[in-house]
Amino acid sequence: MPKVGMEPVRRQQLIDATIESVAELGLQSTTINSISKKAGLSSGIISHYFGGKQGLIEATVRYLLSNLKRELIERVTTTTTPEQRLMFIVEANFARLQLQSDTTKTWLSFWAQSMHDAQLHRLQNVNSRRLLSNLTCSFRKLMSAADAKRAAELCAAMIDGLWLRAVLSKSDVDQFEHCEQLAKGYVNSLIKQYGA
Repeated sequence: MPKVGMEPVRRQQLIDATIESVAELGLQSTTINSISKKAGLSSGIISHYFGGKQGLIEATVRYLLSNLKRELIERVTTTTTPEQRLMFIVEANFARLQLQSDTTKTWLSFWAQSMHDAQLHRLQNVNSRRLLSNLTCSFRKLMSAADAKRAAELCAAMIDGLWLRAVLSKSDVDQFEHCEQLAKGYVNSLIKQYGA
């Protein structure tokens, strides 16, 4: 009989173990057994809580997406200016959690697999649309709707590109901070270029 209140703890243990396993073995080689071994739990608990490996993988992606969203929400207040909000969006994408080795390897594995998996592709689209929507909303307060859309698309591509280059080059924290500053500089250049 499971202990009352243990489900959230067990779920998080399994999500953390999935991130660790995917980072070490890759998504294709990660199995129910590799995850349960890293979590120190029986493999049956994965089916019990998530319905199987696929359900756990999707829950792990949602967990990473939630952390990214929380990084932004925790910073924004009612007095945050559009310019500050744009900087917070950049900072959220370069936050420490997003730069941890296991997390970056897991993101890359999920992105690659999303081209072959409809559910992961849907979650990746949610992530992309959320970034674009957040950027567009902030830019819209500084420029016309058409320019805000264009600036958001350019900025999203710059954020993703800088993050990806830093991850693939196995950069250190200083390089990630440099990439964050480049992205912020680009945001400011877009505001100057398109701003009213």
